[in-house]
Parts: sequence; structure tokens; C-alpha cells
Amino acid sequence: MRPVVRVFLYDEQGERFFGEGPCRLLKGVEQLGSLKKSADSMGMAYTKALAIIRRAERELGFSLTEKMIGGKGGGGSRLTLRAKEFLEKYEAYRDACYEADAAIYHQIFSEQ
Repeated sequence: MRPVVRVFLYDEQGERFFGEGPCRLLKGVEQLGSLKKSADSMGMAYTKALAIIRRAERELGFSLTEKMIGGKGGGGSRLTLRAKEFLEKYEAYRDACYEADAAIYHQIFSEQ
């Protein structure tokens, strides 16, 4: 059984601004080529997805996506270099939290 670990980052007022939702949105942008397609794949309205990303950008202090022009669909969006670096760090942190949580879980609940 794999324990569930949810990792969130909070702003100075203690409000959550980045977690698995924005992380999944950004991964979708990277894989699908647009925030709209990413939001659609998650069953989320584009306006809500845009608001989530914009809030994270305000708190982080840098852009997460940039528009691309051209192509059949008129373009799309892609992650900025800083967004890719941040996402890698966030995922590494999340994975480390999972590993630590799993170790503690097994230590406490093992039948030894």
C-alpha cells in the first residue's frame, strides 16, 4: 500500500498557491502544448486553469508559461526555462517527501 502524500507551497499569508493541481497543469502544458488542452484533459475550465497559473506566477515572481505563435492551431504555450527548473525542484521535493513519509509510515506501522 502506497501512502498518499500531498505537497503544497504556501504564500506569506498562509494560503496555498502551488501544489499538485498547478504541477499537473504545467506537466500538461509541457506534454500537450497548451494550457487550454492541459485544462481540458483535467476536466477544468480554461479560466480556472489560467487563474491558478497566474496566482502561482505572482507568488513565485516569474512567468511559468509563454505563448507560441504559428502552426495549425495558431500556436499554444510552453513552459519557460525557469518554470521547467522550478517544476523539477518541486517534483524532487515532492518525491523526497513521499520517501520520508513512506519510511516513517513503515517504521510506525510495520508488524515487527
